[in-house]
Amino acid sequence: MKVKVLLFADLREVAGQGELALELPEGSTVGGMLRAIEGIYPALAGRLPQVKVAVGRRLAGPEAVIRPGEEVALLPPVGGG
Repeated sequence: MKVKVLLFADLREVAGQGELALELPEGSTVGGMLRAIEGIYPALAGRLPQVKVAVGRRLAGPEAVIRPGEEVALLPPVGGG
């Protein structure tokens, strides 16, 4: 199944793009998707444990199942003051 993954802030800079098009097996979870991204983009691996993941504009945990065509956003931690 095809999944569009949006990257923001430093994730976008490290990947060199703001959007990834992934091909994942049906029934993939958020955790499985993050492992797939680590394999394709090793430079992101150290940052992914800290990201929040939104699936269909709702925060989702690692066990959440991703549906075909779903839009996923990786949201890095925000700092500042």
